[in-house]
Amino acid sequence: MTITTATAAETTTTTTTSIPPIVSADAIRLGSGRTLRFEGRDHGAAVSYFSVDNEPGQGPGLHRHPYPETWIVLEGEVRITIDEQEFVATAGDTATAPANTWHRFVAIGTSRLRMVCIHASDVIVQEFAE
Repeated sequence: MTITTATAAETTTTTTTSIPPIVSADAIRLGSGRTLRFEGRDHGAAVSYFSVDNEPGQGPGLHRHPYPETWIVLEGEVRITIDEQEFVATAGDTATAPANTWHRFVAIGTSRLRMVCIHASDVIVQEFAE
């Protein structure tokens, strides 16, 4: 949208960007699973995320990123390993792995894990240990 305003002294034209459309879950779903992968660069955002919905025992292998990763546990229970330290988080908890630290998580307990994994980058960069 372009807005032009005029006064006796000057004319100003301001261009505003439109709000990006809603990103449907199906557009960012990984395969036929329940996990979503949103990369901000594709949608005009400065952050990226995974929306995880895992069964007990599921989780990614040991990996790291050149930026911090923050987890918000929405439902269930998760064991998070950051370097050599292990933590257990439950619904409502937040945890952060610093940049360049090896980390992983696995759903524990008896119910599914729902968690948002926020990447402080407009693209997701992952290096796996194996």
